Amino acid sequence: HNCPYSLLGCSALSLTYVSSLYVWKTSRHHRDHPSTVKRRFLSVLFVALVSPLFVLTFSCSRYNGEYTLWELLGLRRAGLLMACTVPLLLTMILFLGPLAIQKQSGTWLLYSEPMYWINNMKNIHWLRDHIVAPLSEELTFRACMIPLLVSCFRPHNAVFICPVFFGVAHIHHIYGRLKSGVDLKSALLLSGFQVLYTTIFGAYSAYLFLRTGHFVAPFLAHAFCNHMGFPDFSEVIKYNEPKRMLTLGICVIGLVSWCLLLSPLTNPSWYSNNIYWKTEPIFMFCYS
Repeated sequence: HNCPYSLLGCSALSLTYVSSLYVWKTSRHHRDHPSTVKRRFLSVLFVALVSPLFVLTFSCSRYNGEYTLWELLGLRRAGLLMACTVPLLLTMILFLGPLAIQKQSGTWLLYSEPMYWINNMKNIHWLRDHIVAPLSEELTFRACMIPLLVSCFRPHNAVFICPVFFGVAHIHHIYGRLKSGVDLKSALLLSGFQVLYTTIFGAYSAYLFLRTGHFVAPFLAHAFCNHMGFPDFSEVIKYNEPKRMLTLGICVIGLVSWCLLLSPLTNPSWYSNNIYWKTEPIFMFCYS
């Protein structure tokens, strides 16, 4: 049975990605130093180039010749327009409350300024958080891991197995926090919380990939979530009534709407996806 090989492949992918961040000669620079960021850009670029080899090596080869490697990685044209828009809209609905908070704080005005985007495109940290990290992580932890997992697990199960590798891969941040002077207890608490919410996001991202069959869907959702950051409701508490209750109500509406729309807005037929969600028997009986 090829399940142990699939899990081994996922473990190797995760280890390769994290290890690539530390292959450079140790320096006193922290993770946000431009030198460190540029080196890690090169590292994850290399991993992005070799990750598809894991699909060829560990994944089941009996796809009846129906799908190319590019299609398995979610790089295809059919349903692309829908994949670029609907999952992003769905993610924005989830963040309806935080978006409302941004509107009230005047942040939306920045988005209409061309210089805001021009300056960000020149900012190496913005590029890391919005392009390089989502691109490399989605390619490694979704586009390359899911073909391995679906070769022996049902798609519904793969949704919950895949993010475990993604969440655990963030444990290495403990080292960075300790190196920057954070005490052990705080480093463990912060990293534990990070592992928790990255695992939850990983499940959502895996679901988008499996349902749409497109790489771009989880990539755009990932970039948007990185842009928004973890919701901070401390500002809402300072609002006067009824503004506070109205804003909290919008948050609840966004969350409930997202839950109700999650399945219908990711209908595989909208994205011409017959690779993962609808071809379960092909993978379930695929053995090495």
